Amino acid sequence: MTGALTLYSGTFMRYALAVSPANYLLFGCHAINFTSQLVQGYRYVNYFHMGGKEAQLGDKAKSAGTQALAEAKAVGDKAKDALSK
Repeated sequence: MTGALTLYSGTFMRYALAVSPANYLLFGCHAINFTSQLVQGYRYVNYFHMGGKEAQLGDKAKSAGTQALAEAKAVGDKAKDALSK
């Protein structure tokens, strides 16, 4: 869908200026839509084909690991306190 909307907006940007008088408002709408669809396409390709998904999963795993380590230290400290009493 993103590809179709990019081609559509790109094509009709030209026709918005080809009519007489030129329709600059329609051209602007198509230019914004064209740019937005290009950005969405880049985000899709980055996430699914250029390692974005793996990087996000790696960040989640790293965060979960540091959280587990902090909780393990807290449990260890509680155990030491209980044994020292």
